[in-house]
Amino acid sequence: MSWLFGSSKPESAPAAAAPTESAPAEKPKPCCVCKTEKTARDDCMLFSKTDDPTQECKSMIDQYKACMAGYGFKV
Repeated sequence: MSWLFGSSKPESAPAAAAPTESAPAEKPKPCCVCKTEKTARDDCMLFSKTDDPTQECKSMIDQYKACMAGYGFKV
C-alpha cells in the first residue's frame, strides 16, 4: 500500500532503539548501589544509644565505604 501514499522508504524506528541498548553499561548512580550496607549503617547510627555512634558503628561504616569503592565511588 506504500504506492498509495507515495512513500516506499522503510521506517527507521528500529535504528532509533539501538542507542538505548548501550545505556546499561554506564556507571550506576550512588543511590542505587550498596543499599543493604547503607541501610545497616544508617540504622546503627540512628538508633545507637552511645554518645559516639561513629565509634560503635565503625565496622558497618567501613563495609559501606568498601562497597561504594567497589563501584568506583569515594566516600
